[in-house]
Amino acid sequence: MNIGQIPLAEWINSGVDWLSQFTGFFYSVTIFFQVIIDGIQWAFDFLPQWVFILVVLALTYWVKRGQKKISFMVFEVLGLLLIWNLGYWRDMTQTLTLVLSSSLIAIVVGIPLGIWMAKSSRAEIVIKPILDFMQTLPAFVYLIPAVSFFGIGMVPGVLASVIFATPPTVRMTNLGIRQVPSDLIEVADSFGSTSWQKLIKLQLPLAKTTIMSGINQTMMLGLSMVVIASMIGALGLGTQVYFAVGRNDAGAGFAAGIAVVIVAIILDRITQSFNKTSKKRGND
Repeated sequence: MNIGQIPLAEWINSGVDWLSQFTGFFYSVTIFFQVIIDGIQWAFDFLPQWVFILVVLALTYWVKRGQKKISFMVFEVLGLLLIWNLGYWRDMTQTLTLVLSSSLIAIVVGIPLGIWMAKSSRAEIVIKPILDFMQTLPAFVYLIPAVSFFGIGMVPGVLASVIFATPPTVRMTNLGIRQVPSDLIEVADSFGSTSWQKLIKLQLPLAKTTIMSGINQTMMLGLSMVVIASMIGALGLGTQVYFAVGRNDAGAGFAAGIAVVIVAIILDRITQSFNKTSKKRGND
């Protein structure tokens, strides 16, 4: 018995062609994303290198108050000076722009979705498979519709990063709110608290540690997309790695890769420190 092949690829292509007619919508989204990207990049370009390093050190000192920080601050200075010396400073700020803009959008979208999942079991049933699909689909596949709808450049790179990096924030927000002890919810109900009051004054503060873990994962996933996003014109350290691979230049590839590692460690430690600070406040 011969069973005909399901024309899945043709259906998807037809869907993409149908969506492509909404040029006005995609143009508006492009402008919105571009404003965020340009704003963040302008801030980085405005700061001289030494001021940028001082800002990073000040932020580290603030988020790591009460924690060991001297050795990490020394690492930050040496790492950023190395990136500057290697001539990757502009590439680094472009990478940070990609990561921060995609993370910002993912957080703005992800936290409300996570709250909705925590409040509605039906929403969780619908959204959970979508998150599984977003996380397991190969990241390269996101580039195809991104280019079809938004062309090449930073905007489709940010969009692909948002899709890939959003699920951890959604999942951890949902988990954090659901882990709030039921007896505390009952106490809040006994005092006549509204659903909004319980969310703002009880559930979100208690779920902050879990939510910050999701945000940390989101930022790391966004950073992992920099090389893939460079294939569709997103500028940054990923572009240097991509060009080095094309030239079979191991030295340049490793140098740019080390710069990515330095940025990843700094972002990871700072976001983790926010989490530890919130834990310390909770214990106090």
